[in-house]
Amino acid sequence: MTKVHVIHENDAWVEPLRQAFATLGTPYEEWFLDRGVLDLTQAPPAGIFYNRMSASSHTRGHVYAPEYAGAVIEVLERHKRSLVNGRRALQLELSKVAQYQALAIHGIPVPATLAVVGRENIPEAAAKLGYPLILKHNRAGKGLGVRLLRSEPALREALALLDVTEDQEAHPRDGIWLVQRYIEAAEPCITRAEFVGGRFLYAVRVDTSEGFELCPADACAIGDGAACPAVAPGQKFIIQEGFQHPLIHRMEAFLLANGIGVGAIEFITDAAGNSFAYDVNTNTNYNAEAEARAGRSGAQTGMGAIAAHLTALLRRESLAAAA
Repeated sequence: MTKVHVIHENDAWVEPLRQAFATLGTPYEEWFLDRGVLDLTQAPPAGIFYNRMSASSHTRGHVYAPEYAGAVIEVLERHKRSLVNGRRALQLELSKVAQYQALAIHGIPVPATLAVVGRENIPEAAAKLGYPLILKHNRAGKGLGVRLLRSEPALREALALLDVTEDQEAHPRDGIWLVQRYIEAAEPCITRAEFVGGRFLYAVRVDTSEGFELCPADACAIGDGAACPAVAPGQKFIIQEGFQHPLIHRMEAFLLANGIGVGAIEFITDAAGNSFAYDVNTNTNYNAEAEARAGRSGAQTGMGAIAAHLTALLRRESLAAAA
């Protein structure tokens, strides 16, 4: 029997998907990619493959997991396996520079950004762009490394701290810094638009008053001093029912053109009503508490919708093989 094969490197993030598969009775197998042996002489099994590789894998000690996933995807594509979130999706997951160029092609505004290689070049880029600005990593995940800097002295202080820190996560994994214009919202919040099967599922209002580490996964809230308070008091994540926005159709076109079957796009709206997308996430997570408050269950939830989508693809492939 063919299965759904889930490519990932974080057990905690997959647990809600396991539950959704169990509810539907969908056969599946997990491909936990951290290290191992990939036999390039063998064809992969039949089935539907779903890539959930994360740009933040290095923060969990899985430093080369994206490269491993990239090698697996090359084999899957060579053998024409059905793949949700393939080569291009992985590329966009790992590079905000790539994201911004692809978003712009589809008429989706992004904040003015300068890409910087070499920490010594950051002050020059900052002076060119002007303050306030955001300093962030090109490849990061979970909002790690994002700093709001309102002045040149603030930048000097931030760089001085970077020079003495022993925390490798304080520096971008790929060596590329982004100096980005700060978009000031009318309220301290951003919008995260969720898509499954390339279609808009729902939008989440995310409170940013506590910082930029905005991963919605329940697992990110576990433990003392967790850097990602997904279930913080005050309802940090709120699903916006009946949400409409003129950029949604452009976002769907962007996802289709880049082979992203499941993903999220985060954007911020300034006081004048102008919206700017600043992050594309192709291994999107969901906040179960926010979904429950909105009365969502089954295929109306994020993981439920993903499980239903993958199950439908599996059935379609099985019928085609039997014909």
